[in-house]
Amino acid sequence: MRIKAKQMVLIIVVSIVVYLVAGAMVPFMKYKDVSRQAEENFRAEDFRSSGTGPDRAMLLETSESALEHRIRLMDGAKSRIILSTFDMRNGESTKDLLAVLWHKAEEGVKVQILVDGFSGLIRMEPDPLFYAAASHPNIQIKIYNPINLLMPWKSQGRMHDKYVIVDDNAYILGGRNTFDYFLGDYDSKNKSLDREVLIYNTAQGGADSKESSLFQVEAYFHQVWNLDVCRLFHDDESLQKKKRVREQIDMLASRYEELKEKQVGLFDGTYDYSNNTCPTNRIRLVSGPTGIYGKEPAVFYTLTELMKQAQERVVIHTPYVVTNDYMNETLTEIADTVPDVKMVINSVENGDNFVASSDYQYHKKDVVATGIRLYEYDGGISTHGKSLVIDNDLCAVGSYNFDLRSTYMDTELMLVIQSEALTEQLIHYMDDIEKDCRTVVDETDYIVPDHITVAPVPFLKRAAWKIVGFLLQPVRVLA
Repeated sequence: MRIKAKQMVLIIVVSIVVYLVAGAMVPFMKYKDVSRQAEENFRAEDFRSSGTGPDRAMLLETSESALEHRIRLMDGAKSRIILSTFDMRNGESTKDLLAVLWHKAEEGVKVQILVDGFSGLIRMEPDPLFYAAASHPNIQIKIYNPINLLMPWKSQGRMHDKYVIVDDNAYILGGRNTFDYFLGDYDSKNKSLDREVLIYNTAQGGADSKESSLFQVEAYFHQVWNLDVCRLFHDDESLQKKKRVREQIDMLASRYEELKEKQVGLFDGTYDYSNNTCPTNRIRLVSGPTGIYGKEPAVFYTLTELMKQAQERVVIHTPYVVTNDYMNETLTEIADTVPDVKMVINSVENGDNFVASSDYQYHKKDVVATGIRLYEYDGGISTHGKSLVIDNDLCAVGSYNFDLRSTYMDTELMLVIQSEALTEQLIHYMDDIEKDCRTVVDETDYIVPDHITVAPVPFLKRAAWKIVGFLLQPVRVLA
């Protein structure tokens, strides 16, 4: 029987789809266990100290403060600036940052930018703005695991880290990507609530400077930067001869002068980080494997082992919750032993991750069954912050979501900070968010505060959630 042309095209298309999907899933088909080495290396006492360390800290709760402090710190740089981000897109905030980075590069400051390969392909590759930045001899841009459709098995392991390091001075680490959705107060179709922490090294230039946690983050950066899967992005000074690139360079130069004129306070060097931050006892960077294939759940393990040590309470803020049996069993153990354990996530009506929302509704009963008090945020815009509190003196801020992708697939960072003052501040911000939450009673029922109006969801969207949730089950790690 002869195969018609249309049938042949369909066979080819289906074969390609199967190849891409199956290839992408092969490295992640089996969830890895926590290694014996990770278990043996964990010591709760390593996260606490009786003395005060060289680092002081402040939380960045608003998009405006996040952009302002990036600009302020970058403009004060003398030797090096490091920017690592999952997603970087052209926009007003990105132009602001690149304008400062270009200016500092002109002054001789070394700038290194590390971006995940998905953003590198979709957002950066066609854009002369990023060609302009890459053309400067003092700016290097690297792409982590560039997308290659011919090798789909390499496609899913992504770099989800977000941080900025400036000299030995300070760094910012948290959940914000690098574009207008997360940074600044520029007009944007959507905005997100997020959370970062700024760490200021009071010992910079002194004998104790290397005791700062800044060097933990910088060591991690170099580990990733030097991976074989990272590729330089158009590191070519001759690009400046191209008209579209030259136009972007001229724009960056003029934009810097405009920023200096309009926002003098970000450039005059008068901001006192010593007085506007709070003391810390100890800071530890928690990271997972940096490769592109399936990973042991190192970050989840470390954070939950710390939670098990809690005497009074654990508070978890995460945009999404997508868990397997191992994660649910661990969370159940915590809920059974710690007096007060709660988790705040986006409601499906309020969230911006359709796939995660679909899976959550399919497995909501499993999360409820852990015994953790569950709250869903309905504040009108999506919350994207990832943080936790343990008792009254330990908190963590970073990029890790309580989902399978963050646990088993992507690179992730969480900064664990021992500080009563910072933990108190974080609890205050958490309480503000929880005011706009409804309490999950069971799989279908809620306690809804009087001031909250739950947004109606069209029938077709609800139907799509159910369909996607069902279809997702063999490949839940992608959620």
